[in-house]
Amino acid sequence: MPDRMGSSEDLLVVLSTVADRARDLVAGLDEPRLGYRHAPALPTVREAVTSLCQAGIAVDGLLRHAYLAPEQREIPLSETLRSTPEAELSPPAAELLEAFARVRRRTIDLLRGMSPGDWRRTFLDSRDGELTLFQVCERITRQEIGRLGMLRNLVSLVPVI
Repeated sequence: MPDRMGSSEDLLVVLSTVADRARDLVAGLDEPRLGYRHAPALPTVREAVTSLCQAGIAVDGLLRHAYLAPEQREIPLSETLRSTPEAELSPPAAELLEAFARVRRRTIDLLRGMSPGDWRRTFLDSRDGELTLFQVCERITRQEIGRLGMLRNLVSLVPVI
């Protein structure tokens, strides 16, 4: 894994802006353009938004559960980050983004209140082994930055009507 991303506050700043950045990227796209598929192997913008939002909500739930259940050391971080939700069954993109932003705000508030000792607390992941809370948040941040990059690229492929 590359060098650490900085301080816990740096991570929180990035994590707190993901939903707004995604909302900015898809602003002004109507339903046909959200559903545009540039190539068979690529997801639609709607599918990318669904994946980002549902995975974001899931990892936020994981973080809150880890905080509220300090005796629990095992967390399914890798599985949660790899999950691919069904876009066909999801609500509209605007609703998903709003729900994600709401959940993320609560999670950021919780994380901002943590002590330095809380950030060093360790968890066990099935793929990566022992990780501190800081490292868990780094993995989430890297994953979400990648998903935002993919979303940006997909939006750039949508034809202008």
